[in-house]
Amino acid sequence: MSQTNSKRQSQILIITGMHRSGTSLATSLLHTSGLDVGDYLMSGQFDNIKGHFEDLDFVKFHEEVLASKGISTQGWTTESKIDVPEQFLEQAQSIIEKKQHKFLWGWKDPRTTLFLNFWQTFLPNAKFLFIYRSPWEVIDSLYRRGDGAFLKNPNLAIDLWCSYNEIILDFCNQNPESCLLSDIDHIIHNDQSFLEEIQQKFGIPLQPNQLSKIYNPSLFNNSKLGKHRPTIIQTHFPKAIEIYQKLNQNCTNILSNYKSDCNGRNSPFSNYQSWVLQDWLNLRQKERELKQIETELEQTQTELEKSQSQIYHYQVQLKEAQTTIIAMETSKFWKLRKLWFKCKNLLKSQLYVHYLNQLKLVIFLSLKYGIPDTIQRLRQDYKIPLSDDINYQKWLALHYPKKSDLMAMAEKLNSLKYQPVISIIMPVFNTPEAFLKESIETVLTQVYPHWELCIADDASTQRHIRDLLNHYQAQDARIKVIFRPENGHISKTSNSALELATGEYIALLDHDDLLTPDALYQVVKFLNQTPEADMIYSDEDKINEEGKLQDPYFKPDWCPDSFLSRMYTNHLGIYRHQLIQEIGGFREGYEGSQDYDLVLRLTEKTDQIFHLPKILYHWRIHPNSTAENLSSKNYATEAAKKALEDALKRREEKGKIVPVEGGHHIIRYEVKDPDLVSIIIPTKNLGNVLNTCLKSIFEKTTYPHYEVLVIDNGSTEQQTKNIFESWKMREPNRFRYETLDIPFNFSKLNNYGVEQTTGKYLLFLNNDTEVIDNDWLEAMVEQAQRPSIGAVGALLLHQDNTIQHAGVVGGVGGVAGHSHKYYHGESHGYFNQLKTNNNYSAVTAACLMCRREVFQKVGGFEPELAVAFNDVDLCFKMLNQGYKNICVSHVRLYHYESKSRGYDDTPEKQARFSQEVKYMKSKWKEFIEHDPCYNPNLTREREDFTIEI
Repeated sequence: MSQTNSKRQSQILIITGMHRSGTSLATSLLHTSGLDVGDYLMSGQFDNIKGHFEDLDFVKFHEEVLASKGISTQGWTTESKIDVPEQFLEQAQSIIEKKQHKFLWGWKDPRTTLFLNFWQTFLPNAKFLFIYRSPWEVIDSLYRRGDGAFLKNPNLAIDLWCSYNEIILDFCNQNPESCLLSDIDHIIHNDQSFLEEIQQKFGIPLQPNQLSKIYNPSLFNNSKLGKHRPTIIQTHFPKAIEIYQKLNQNCTNILSNYKSDCNGRNSPFSNYQSWVLQDWLNLRQKERELKQIETELEQTQTELEKSQSQIYHYQVQLKEAQTTIIAMETSKFWKLRKLWFKCKNLLKSQLYVHYLNQLKLVIFLSLKYGIPDTIQRLRQDYKIPLSDDINYQKWLALHYPKKSDLMAMAEKLNSLKYQPVISIIMPVFNTPEAFLKESIETVLTQVYPHWELCIADDASTQRHIRDLLNHYQAQDARIKVIFRPENGHISKTSNSALELATGEYIALLDHDDLLTPDALYQVVKFLNQTPEADMIYSDEDKINEEGKLQDPYFKPDWCPDSFLSRMYTNHLGIYRHQLIQEIGGFREGYEGSQDYDLVLRLTEKTDQIFHLPKILYHWRIHPNSTAENLSSKNYATEAAKKALEDALKRREEKGKIVPVEGGHHIIRYEVKDPDLVSIIIPTKNLGNVLNTCLKSIFEKTTYPHYEVLVIDNGSTEQQTKNIFESWKMREPNRFRYETLDIPFNFSKLNNYGVEQTTGKYLLFLNNDTEVIDNDWLEAMVEQAQRPSIGAVGALLLHQDNTIQHAGVVGGVGGVAGHSHKYYHGESHGYFNQLKTNNNYSAVTAACLMCRREVFQKVGGFEPELAVAFNDVDLCFKMLNQGYKNICVSHVRLYHYESKSRGYDDTPEKQARFSQEVKYMKSKWKEFIEHDPCYNPNLTREREDFTIEI
């Protein structure tokens, strides 16, 4: 190995040191003083919000070498020497070649400490700047990160500090002329002196700068550690103190106050190392927990004060309503008429407007239902339910129907021309008395009056069931009850209840769940607007054992492929009675998922399926309910699998049902014909990035019939061209490249690629991706072959295994945004969406497959969208043509994102982006304002599915 030759002699400064020693701070000062530390730097994170200033090329190199040795990619190792395998030498050479044109450059990465001899041999003229920090400060900082390695082994922190700094001392002693050792505390307080020392020792020209412009003292506060931390280290870990003293001795600029820190204290205890650090770690954990609790307590206190004020307001209103009811009970109807005319004179006073509206409603209801029924309705206590979820409580305060809302709905009943009878089906078996009573009461208090409650008791053994049901049946003629002579389970019982039904629509209500008071009114109002509806489903939440609401589920509109992964429509479900009869009602043998089986069969008879984006149903949580824990009823999961297998047979689709976490499933369809897949990859320069992508394709892909076409957008780097030729020789039957040297236009490049290929399936792939799963192409073809499918997307991960893409949501961030961005790759996502297959309005063209015929039918990529939103536009065109787009969760790739093109950081690029935004908002206003695969009650500001308040 030898240093790369260049026409201009580069000056190289390598910055390193133990993790959490202040290397980022020192590098930020050097960067602003003229040292080029890279074009693609690691961004700020929770533990380093100002940024790490780490060149991702070097980070990736170090991580890959460590991984090849079976060592933590973070560098958590005490090995003093790590040899770099020969297969990584070309990668290192490539990184250096990209930098060699720069006059003054370097990089920073704490892991470099583990590779000092390698880089010195590779770059013999390089200079090394080592930053160190006291062991107690580094250990405390590592503990505050909460890394699992230190939670398992607190002593690892001190071992790492010792190992890293011993390596640094040995290297400095062997190479004194090319090394400079500096204490971070000195840099903070003497930044100009620090820069001068570098210039004097290494002859490196740096521009004067002030650390105060980039340094926030609150981010590097050491004083809070107190005097006891150094004492602990001195007493129980003398080796660390010896190393720290050597560092101070070798650092000529040190302003050491080590002795005063340690305070000359000694301890008779010398064998308590483990529990000392464990206590320290525990203390840091408790401090983090306390801070979080204090924040939550402050928020809760604020919400409590608001809620108390709101409760007082409702109590005043309730008192007024009770006074009105008492007056009604002790007077005749015509006195209400007199009161009406008297109240008209009070219209000028805003104080009595709401009171007047109440009296108007009283008269209306009295005329329609009679005084006794009116009194019963007005006695109902319609309070806004409580929730421990602060955001959901805010949403409830805004959207849950108040008494005034319900009164207004009652007034509007006569304006509803279509008022069908809705038959509510309720199977009952040994329901706790309070739950059953509460469930029935939520039907009785519905604003919409044209319903019938059809109850079938499945031979309950508890006496209160019969007594309670007989009581309600006698109270209201709309309640019908049948007592089954023998237990037959839920499917038979539901069918028994169906036999009682005479309504035009069927609603399903579990015997312990609740309806909102406006549920049926909202359904009938929707039916008046959409009379063709054969099935309607609403949003839902859960009610816990304390009677509080939680886990609101704001659902998408009808997404058939999402439904094939999980029964998401669920509650409240409304179905045309005639269709229920045609499919034969519920089937025995599917208990636990009998409603899933019912809807699978019903949706094969109609596509008139609509979503009502309102919370109309409260699903009760108790220890034996599926709402509490789906896995508590394993038979429900097995029944769902059986229902899906039957659905595939009926639809004449071959496939395998695969269970996934959360009690759900994905369908792995059988590939009918393994037709040619044309993989199209636009690129320019950055040969190593492309090489990683190509290597992963050719080494991992098990699908037998594919080709790779690289569209070269005018590469100038010889290394990239060499990589083209190398793969052409290695894969002559599968790889080729074409050159299209035009100003970057993603749409034109890919459209050109389509013209140069013949595959039945097109796969558009970014050059900065890396395949993870061997069967990725099979899994995408499985979906793309289906006639109903337009675009197929994959789950894309950042390098740190957080989500980069899991489907695209219209309207998020202005035009469109990636769902679940920055979720951990192993998380379940919003109601298991990261573990199941889901329809989305769009998927990213960083990895997008479709059939050639679909691509051509919609006109391909739009050339006016050169950079942004071209994939969203393509998917919206497919959606507009009636195709469904899908993101396949079990296809995973890494996506290193925008390495080729860069970022929109110039006026020209920003102007272009503004034009593309304008184009999209003008063309696709409907999908941007209402994404059918996303709920309007969820935020459009972020990608995390939080509630819109």
